[in-house]
Amino acid sequence: MRNFFKQTFASIVGTILGLLIFVGIGTGGLLLLLVAVASRDTGPQLKEQSVLVFDLSLNITDAPPNSSPGAILQRALSSEESNRVSLRTVLDVLEKAQQDSRIVGVYLDGSRSTTASSSAGFATLKEVRQALERFRASGKTIVAYNTDWRQKDYYLSSVANTVIVNPLGAMELSGLSNQPVFFAGALEKYGVGVQVIRVGRFKGSVEPFTRSQLSPENREQLQRLLSDLWTEWLNAVSNSRNVSKSQLQAIADNQGILLPDEAQKSGLVDQIGYFDEVLQRLKQLTGESQESRTFRQISLPSYAQLDEKTRTTRNSRNKIAVVYAEGAIVDGQGSAGQVGSDRFARIIRTLRQDNQVKAVVLRVNSRGGSATASEEIQRELQLTRQVKPVVVSMGDYAASGGYWIATDANRIFAEPNTVTGSIGVFGLRFNIQQLANDNGITWDSVKTGRYADSQTIARPLSPPELTRSQRTAERLYDIFLNRVAEARKLPLPKVAEIAQGRVWSGVAAKEIGLVDEIGGIDTAIQYAAAQAKLGDDWQLQEYPEVRTFEARLLAQLASPIRLMVQDYPLERSLPVPLESELQKLQAEIAVLHAINDPLNVYARLLFDLEID
Repeated sequence: MRNFFKQTFASIVGTILGLLIFVGIGTGGLLLLLVAVASRDTGPQLKEQSVLVFDLSLNITDAPPNSSPGAILQRALSSEESNRVSLRTVLDVLEKAQQDSRIVGVYLDGSRSTTASSSAGFATLKEVRQALERFRASGKTIVAYNTDWRQKDYYLSSVANTVIVNPLGAMELSGLSNQPVFFAGALEKYGVGVQVIRVGRFKGSVEPFTRSQLSPENREQLQRLLSDLWTEWLNAVSNSRNVSKSQLQAIADNQGILLPDEAQKSGLVDQIGYFDEVLQRLKQLTGESQESRTFRQISLPSYAQLDEKTRTTRNSRNKIAVVYAEGAIVDGQGSAGQVGSDRFARIIRTLRQDNQVKAVVLRVNSRGGSATASEEIQRELQLTRQVKPVVVSMGDYAASGGYWIATDANRIFAEPNTVTGSIGVFGLRFNIQQLANDNGITWDSVKTGRYADSQTIARPLSPPELTRSQRTAERLYDIFLNRVAEARKLPLPKVAEIAQGRVWSGVAAKEIGLVDEIGGIDTAIQYAAAQAKLGDDWQLQEYPEVRTFEARLLAQLASPIRLMVQDYPLERSLPVPLESELQKLQAEIAVLHAINDPLNVYARLLFDLEID
C-alpha cells in the first residue's frame, strides 16, 4: 500500500511538472510571438485628407475593452469583442478628428448594421450624436449610407451633410413600441405555480408571470416613457433635417416604411445611390482619382489606437476616477458584465482612501438587481461623498438598483432618453406541485421548525409565509424611499408618489427631481473637476481596471494552489486547465458537504428580493 501511494505521488508530481514545462514553453512562445507581431506591426497609418469610417454596427459600451497588444488574440477569437468600443473612446476620437487637419470627414457606414445591429441604447447614441453635430459644425463633412435605414441608426445619422439610401432599400419611420410577452397562461397550463410579492403599483417586472396583458398602471408608465423617447427622436431628426415634427409623425401614423423615392421626397435622405456611387463621392472628398480602388480612410478603432500612441497624456497628481457600473447588480464579486457589490465597494473604498483621487464619477448603466448589493455600494458612495465630490452620469439605464446607488451623489446627470427611477421591490416564487402531482411525483417532509422547508419548490408558500415575505419587502421599500428622500432633499410623500416602481425618462426625471441636470459623461466629468476646484490640473483614471491578456494569464500561472497527497504537501503554480479542474472539484465537494450538513438549511429569505 505504501508503494502504491509513493508511485501515485510520483506520477502526479511528474504529470504536474510536465504540464508546467509544457505550459511554460507554450506561454513563453505565445508571448514571444505576440511581442514579435507587435514589434513588426507599425500600427495604423493616417494619410492626409482622409475620412474617418464609423461603422454603425459598433457595440458602444460604457466600460472600455481591453486595448493592450495582448488582446489581439482574444479579439481574433471573438467577433463580438473586436466590434466593441467604449463611449468615451468614441467621444474622444470625434473630438480629436474635429481638430485633426488630416481628417476631412466622417463616413457613417450602415452596410453591416442590418445584420449586426449595435446594442447601444438611445441615451448612448444621444452623446455620440452631439459629438457628430460638433464635428459637422467645425466645417467638416459627414456622409451616411445604408441599404435599409432603421430608426436607431437614422437617429444618429440624420446629422450628416448627405444621407444616402440604396435604390432597393427603405427607411423605417414607424415610432417606438414595446410588446412584453406573458407566460401566465402557459405556466397555469403546465401546472407551475407562481406567487408574487410586490411593493409599487407600477412595478411591472412580475406581470409576464402573473397576467395575460398589461395592467393599467404598467400601460400608463410605458406609454409615457415611449412618448418621451419618441419626442426626443422627433426633436433631433426635425432639427437636423429641417422637417417638421408633425410631418414626421404623419409619416409614422400613415406609412411607417418609406421607399427610397418617398424618403428623398420627404427630405429625410439626400440621395438614392449604390455603394459604388458612394465610393466615388468619398474618393472625390479625399482627393483620390476615380481610378483608385478606394478612398483614403481610417476606421474609428484604428484612429483611436493611433490617437493613444500620439496623445500627450495629462501628467497630474490630481486624479478624477470614473467608475463604470454596467450590468446587473449582484452580491459578491460578480462576473464580467455584472456589478458585483464586494468588488465595487472595494474599488470605491480604495478611491476614497486615495488622496490623489480628488473626485469620483460613477457612470451607471444598469437596470438594477440585488437590494443588498445596491445598499452595499451605495453605502461606500455615501461615505466617499463626505470627503470628496461624487457625481453620477446615467447611461441608457439607471433604474431600480441602478438608481439606488446613484442617490447620494452631489449631482446626477442623465440624458433625455435615459430610463431611470423604478423605485420599488418585488419577488417571485415558482412551485411545481401540480405539475409533479399530475405526473405521479409527490413529496413528504420532515422538519424541526415551522418554516424549515420554506425554500422548497414542492408546494406554494402558506399565507403566514407570504405575509412574512411581504412585510420584508415593504420594509425594504420604506428604506428605499427614505434613501431617495434624504439624498434628493425631497418630501417623503412626494417620493412615495413618484416611486411605486414607476420608470421615467431622463427628461421627466429632471422635472420631478430624481436627476439634477441633462448631460452626458463628459459634462459630468467637467462638473466633478469644477467641484474639486482642479481647473485643468487633473488626470482621468477608469475603473474597474482592465487587466491585459498577459497579466491575466500570468496571474493564473502564478497563483499557488496547495494539494495534499496523503501527508505530503505539494505547492506549485498550476497550469490554467488543471487549476480550472481543481476549482470545479472543490465546488463539487462543497456541494456534497452541504448536503451532509443540516446546519443553515433553508436559512434564507423566502424570496430573493429584487429591485430590477
